[in-house]
Amino acid sequence: MFASKASSEVKEGRTPRYGGGPHGLGDPDNFKLRKIEQNVVIPKIVRERAKYEKCSEENKVFGDCCLNTGFWMFYKCRTEVKGLNDCMAKWFVNEDFIKECRDQYLQERRQYRLTGVKKNAEVQKMKS
Repeated sequence: MFASKASSEVKEGRTPRYGGGPHGLGDPDNFKLRKIEQNVVIPKIVRERAKYEKCSEENKVFGDCCLNTGFWMFYKCRTEVKGLNDCMAKWFVNEDFIKECRDQYLQERRQYRLTGVKKNAEVQKMKS
């Protein structure tokens, strides 16, 4: 009995780690990144933006090659995939681009914490 009472006291005294803000989703003005955001979310944004914005021409060439060659694409499209990988690797080490992606993520997270509406829901709402 005593152990459960002590643990409940600790839980009551703790502040919520990611709580706060107008919707309980975290402080919108907190710009610290969690490890999962640093190691997974930001690199995902960098990869997607590099692939579709910065290396769109290489991506299109590789996609066309894959569509035209079918089963042998892993062999016949080696030069195209190398071009795409080289282009993307260039953007993965560009500190300005990584900072731009980080700032974009922090702005989207701040907006979510302020409104409680995810970005995808906003896009779908605008289309309707």
